[in-house]
Amino acid sequence: MGRLSNDLLSSIIGDIYDCALNSEFWTDVMVRLTEAVDAAYSTIALADPGDQHGRFAAQSPWDSEQMRVLQQDYGFEDIPGLKAVVFGDIDTPLSTLSSMTEAELQRSPFYRNWAGPQGLREGCITKFVHTSDRIGLVSFTTRASRGAVTAEEQRFIALLSPHLRRASLIGDLLDKARVTASLYRATLDNLAAAVVLTSADGAILYANGRAEAMLSTQQPIFSRNGILQAQNPISGRALLEAISGAAQADASLGARGIGLPLSAASQPPAVAYVLPLAEGTARAAFRPACAAVFISMTISAAPPSEAVLTTLFDLTPAEVRVLLAVGGGLTTQKSALSLGVGENTIKTHLGRIFAKTNTTRQAELVKLVSDIGAPLSPGADQF
Repeated sequence: MGRLSNDLLSSIIGDIYDCALNSEFWTDVMVRLTEAVDAAYSTIALADPGDQHGRFAAQSPWDSEQMRVLQQDYGFEDIPGLKAVVFGDIDTPLSTLSSMTEAELQRSPFYRNWAGPQGLREGCITKFVHTSDRIGLVSFTTRASRGAVTAEEQRFIALLSPHLRRASLIGDLLDKARVTASLYRATLDNLAAAVVLTSADGAILYANGRAEAMLSTQQPIFSRNGILQAQNPISGRALLEAISGAAQADASLGARGIGLPLSAASQPPAVAYVLPLAEGTARAAFRPACAAVFISMTISAAPPSEAVLTTLFDLTPAEVRVLLAVGGGLTTQKSALSLGVGENTIKTHLGRIFAKTNTTRQAELVKLVSDIGAPLSPGADQF
């Protein structure tokens, strides 16, 4: 990966996971990101989907007055390229100059009045979260003295994106008022979220009070020979794969284990987030466990349908859209009309979907979507 090495990627990912347990570390992560991609500054922001003006959760140092103006005076319609990111796919970086020419950028009011006078050139923005109540964006902005954002830098941010999502959503599940700086294992019993600590093979090493209650009722999780299981068999397999991936290496985990639906279709919705515990200062307190599984029973914690299917079956965004259409009962012809593509394109995607989901017929895809449960049910789609 050139200067953006795998070692650097893994190191920053480790810092990101510490942010799940202590949000004060986000600023340090933004500083490291800025240095890694040779940027002027970096930000991580959270916004209500209906709000034109998000607020930075953290940023690397930059002129504080200019950052205030940026947040208060410029909405997503005003910043070149931002609207395309907000309505685009998650984990897909978009640089300003990939959507317009340099001349078009320099003619924009945003560049003339804000970016240009500060010696800035372009931004690169990635959407890492999109749920019913929030959009999460991470971005870096370059100086005019350097070249355009490179494909290597965009790939680096794309690899960080699912880890940012996992850390931010796990952070939401924690009762921060009860998490002490020392992060002793005993504090887990005082957390609002259910938490299970496991070994690499999913063996349960510890469960806090809320998780013990779930295990005792066997909903939405249970223990089989000491191994953590989910009532939803499809997600159960993915859960153990995510736990194994968490134990192997932070960087390789990717989107696996983010918002896995645990409950069967007839049960109340429950989702799990897997946090690697292999490295890092804050996470070291939980060793010898390799993974922490955080479980939420709230609808707002469930990721959008696209993210669930990507997590479970490693589908591309186009394949996910086809699976949702066909799995929702549309014929190949109607799916093509709905998605604005040809029938041959639908058939090509279906071939790949069948292989990835271990199915052979469209009827099996309908059942598959039904069996996954609440996060894919009508009305729960959050885009």
